[in-house]
Amino acid sequence: MPRTPQISVPDLAGTLAVVTGASDGIGLNIARRLAEAGAELILPVRNPTKGAAAVERITAAAPGSTVSTRELDLSSLESVAALGATLVSEGRPIQILVNNAGLMTPPTRQLTVDGFELQFGTNHLGHVAFAAHLLPLLRAGKARVTTQVSLSANQNAVNWDDLEWQHDYNPMKAYSSSKIALGLWALELNRRSIAEGWGITSNLAHPGISPTNLLAAQPGMGRPKDTTGVKMIRALSRRGILFGTPESAALPAVYAVTSPDAKGGRLYGPSGIGHLSGAPADEKMYSRLTSEQDATRIWDLSARLAGVSVG
Repeated sequence: MPRTPQISVPDLAGTLAVVTGASDGIGLNIARRLAEAGAELILPVRNPTKGAAAVERITAAAPGSTVSTRELDLSSLESVAALGATLVSEGRPIQILVNNAGLMTPPTRQLTVDGFELQFGTNHLGHVAFAAHLLPLLRAGKARVTTQVSLSANQNAVNWDDLEWQHDYNPMKAYSSSKIALGLWALELNRRSIAEGWGITSNLAHPGISPTNLLAAQPGMGRPKDTTGVKMIRALSRRGILFGTPESAALPAVYAVTSPDAKGGRLYGPSGIGHLSGAPADEKMYSRLTSEQDATRIWDLSARLAGVSVG
């Protein structure tokens, strides 16, 4: 069995953490590590059954921890707004937000309920809207916000001329586009926070490559069976060869959102060969994410498309 790198997580007692996409895989392991360090967790989930199972697994690993689920479908701006309004009405400052949820490469072009290309609408706009609705709580908690990007954010480009991929849909390029857009937005969040004195620290993490459900069979998304890629990743991961595990892949985000040494505006990823696996480390910013002009453009465009304002 491959060994999981060890990192030190500070005491998080009294911290309220929100982690999207924590019902399984990497997100579940991020949430577990935060709970083990003493954080109270809110897990926004789309599937209540999977959410309940995640709570059981986390509380078994961290006895005495406080973990609850809330309903959230990031592909629906109405669902995002509803949960945002509920949490704001409860008035509890949020100290940690991990934007982890996502979906990857539906084989045919699909749309969210709001009419956006599924990956752009879910991976990017859903998180943009969620953070916008939570902004008063993030400011009150002087939150650390870590947003998961991907190795694919260092490939391809934002499809500025056709964000909805109405022409020449390419699953992988559309995925890259959504992750680059999200990364640009998260870095702009850090710059705006500094300029406006919001007290929010925003940075990026990526998990490398590990066997998760992103490439697994998802009939509802048009993928009736596991991809060849995920079968290979599972086989090598089990042997500790090249790829990480869901446990190790969670560590860059855990480090980015908790370590006193992790800074805003930075990218954290695995330190092994090709940044595919290994202990978390500060990584050179991807070239696609360095343009402040692009970041401002996606910030303004995303707010308009999602129907939110940030500030």
